[in-house]
Order: sequence, then structure tokens, then C-alpha cells
Amino acid sequence: MHADHVHRLDPFIIATGKASPRDQRDLMERPFFSLAKTKRTSPILYEAGGVNVEVFAVAEHGMATIWDADILIWAAGHVVEAQNQGYATSRLLRFTPYHLLKAIGRETGSRDYRLLKGALTRLQSTVVRTSIRQGAHWRRHQFSWINEWKERTTPDGRVEGMEIVLADWFYQGVTDRSLVLAIDPAYFRLRGGFERWLYRVARKHAGRQQQGWAFEFGHLHQKSGSLMRPSDFAIQLRRLTARQPLPGYSLAVRRDRQREILHISPSRLGPVPVDSAVNTIGTSHASPIGISHARRTGLRSQRTHRSH
Repeated sequence: MHADHVHRLDPFIIATGKASPRDQRDLMERPFFSLAKTKRTSPILYEAGGVNVEVFAVAEHGMATIWDADILIWAAGHVVEAQNQGYATSRLLRFTPYHLLKAIGRETGSRDYRLLKGALTRLQSTVVRTSIRQGAHWRRHQFSWINEWKERTTPDGRVEGMEIVLADWFYQGVTDRSLVLAIDPAYFRLRGGFERWLYRVARKHAGRQQQGWAFEFGHLHQKSGSLMRPSDFAIQLRRLTARQPLPGYSLAVRRDRQREILHISPSRLGPVPVDSAVNTIGTSHASPIGISHARRTGLRSQRTHRSH
């Protein structure tokens, strides 16, 4: 983004770390992030139902991870909270890193500030190309999650403030309330990338519906963008089902002839805290069982690529 353009943006100043976390529906439904903490440079190449998602990383920094996406969830929560209270918002966010780190469940030592800057660098260097939310005369939108970021330091080198400029594609998806869902703050305590991804799938598709949602294992594999082999991916799903780590959701595996199906259902059916329930049909357009019509995502690895 050109500096003059940034100067025309009024800063949205975040003075506190307190806001209910929100996630953007498109990011919950399709593969946009690496699920592994190890550096990923292989692209995500996904196509389903006429929708394309392509994610590219630079070798120096690697692809933005699902942990890096905590920054976007935090930002979305504050934008929605401000709008609920009638305040103007902007893609230019000004904040203190301490409040951000505390809000997403991180420590606040010098190492954590370095990790934060690494996450911001990956969010800026990762390139996304997608056809989602494009008008009739537009085919692709290419962007990075963050256009730019900068930090302000004290004379002794301590970071006291930061600014980031969110991608317009992401910001527009947050300011449209129909495209945002509240998520459980316990999400930030999930340690594995695989379980974080599955929680977002659960929140998007099963939502607060008593009947829940069901997916074929193969469909979930394609939705994840994971580099795992399908057999290793299936092992991970079975392990998660045994552990039941997802806040607010229960997992069950059943067989239907040659297919393995994961059923996700809400374990608590209290009142919806912020947003309305998701559509019962979701992305299958036919039944509450997800069936894959997607092309292969990413590049296949011949060994297990763990997300823990």
C-alpha cells in the first residue's frame, strides 16, 4: 500500500485488550493458513464449487499459520465491538502489543514480542489469491493479510505501540456482520493447529444447531489444506475424537460402508452470545453430510506433517 493512502486513513485506536473474539466465516470454511508450526513454503491450491483459494509463501518467512491468525481474530473482535457501540473504525489499527498478547492468551516477555513481530511479518508476506466475494465483473482478488505494520519504541528499545493496516478484503468481510461469528475465548488455549482448524470448522458449520453437522474424512482433508497424507489425517481425526478437545463441541466417528464420517455437535446449547446460527445446509447444498467436490489442496507430503 502506498504511504499516501495510509496517511488518508484515520487510525482506529484500540485502548484495551477486552473484546469478544470474532472470526470471519470465509476463513473458517476454507484453507487459508498453515496448520503446522514448522515453516511451510508449499502453496495451498484449493478449488470447490466455483470458488478458488490460492495461498503462497516466501521461502524466507514461510506461510502465515493458524496461530498468526489469532491477530486477525483479535482485530475482528475489536472492529465489531466498536461498531456495536457506534464508533467509527478503520483498516489502520493502533494498539499496544501488551494488550494484544494478553487478549490472545500469550505471555508478554521479550521472546513473545519477537514472536509477535514474526507473526506480523508472515501475515504481510503471505500472498492470498481468491475468487471469494468478487462481483460479476471481477475474477480474482490478490492481497496479503496485513498491508504493512510498524512499531514505536521507547529510548531504551521497549516496544510501546504498534500499527497495522488490514487488507481491505479482510476488513470488508469483518464489517459485514453476516460474515462474522463469535468464537469461544477458550479457542486461544487450543495448542495444536489441527484442533484449532477443526474448531473453526465446527463453529462455522455446526454452530449452535442441535443436530450438528457431519463430514466425510476425505472432505475435511481437502478443506484443511493440510500436507498430511489422507491416512495420517484420518489418524489425527480419530485421536481428536478420543481426546474431545474442542470447547463447546463433541466429536464422534462412524462408518458408512467404506466411508468414515466425523459428526460434530454442540455440547452446550445455551443462548447464542452474539451472532445468529449458521445455515443448516452449509456448503454441501444438499445434505448435512459434507461431501467433497474440491480439488486436491496443496502438495502431498510422503510423511506425516504434524501440527503440534
